[in-house]
Amino acid sequence: MSISVQSITKNYGQQKAVDQISFEVGKGEIVGFLGPNGAGKSTTMKILTGYLHPDGGKAKVSGIDVQENPLQTKKKIGYLPESNPLYFDMFVREYLHFMADIHQIVDPSKRVNDVIEQVGLTRESDKKISQLSKGYKQRVGLAAALIHNPEVLILDEPTTGLDPNQIIEIREVIKQLGKDKTILFSSHILQEVEAICDRVIIINKGKLIADSTVAELQSANSIPVIRVQFKESLEAQWIERSIKSLTGLDRISAQEWEITATDLPEAKKQLLELAVRENLNIISLQSGEQSLEDVFRTLTGKDFIV
Repeated sequence: MSISVQSITKNYGQQKAVDQISFEVGKGEIVGFLGPNGAGKSTTMKILTGYLHPDGGKAKVSGIDVQENPLQTKKKIGYLPESNPLYFDMFVREYLHFMADIHQIVDPSKRVNDVIEQVGLTRESDKKISQLSKGYKQRVGLAAALIHNPEVLILDEPTTGLDPNQIIEIREVIKQLGKDKTILFSSHILQEVEAICDRVIIINKGKLIADSTVAELQSANSIPVIRVQFKESLEAQWIERSIKSLTGLDRISAQEWEITATDLPEAKKQLLELAVRENLNIISLQSGEQSLEDVFRTLTGKDFIV
């Protein structure tokens, strides 16, 4: 296994940040590491990269014990922390040459050129890092993590603060990298996880609560729902009075609702009767499964904080 975590525990005083977590990530997998803020994601990643020592358990990267051989494991890992520490007064190429020298890379100029092209920095490569947008600064951090061509990439919130276009661009870079590298990354953006990941690991209050594919997670935990959109705005009580088997009602917008009920076919019929009775126009009426975000909220008991 490229990553092996065995009963890892980490305490900060009286607080148990990570509590007996165990999981494995195989070569070539892209795995989303999810959890509410304070769940222990960053702590686990820092233990894997050797920046923190666990109070119990073991972590291995490419079969090497992180605690026993920290330098060897660091050679195997590319790490992009959430804070993305960069030297803003350095130029992009200068900074990447500096990182290449740290890793004692043979032919650093070629390697710098390769990673600049790989992460889409070519047009910005002669600028100072301070002059770059947030998205391009993230690309510089990613390039630095890749400079020594590691087997494993650990990315902590790689798209934090990016606009939608930048998120899509970084997502595509990660997908390309996943073809020949093992990637563990944390994110608060569920669409990103669904688009990229082979598997999802969820932790909450320091404990591992789910480890499966996105499809398996949704199948095991999701509830069938009806999504209905009216042309008109309406109050919740109209739906509550109309659907006899109603068990849940979420307002997506003034016109759009997500409904759970014990009898979905009958609930659909009652929605159509409501529309006829109140002279309402239904734009769409669909059955489906809850989203990954809904499943996350069910498992952790709280919303995402972006």
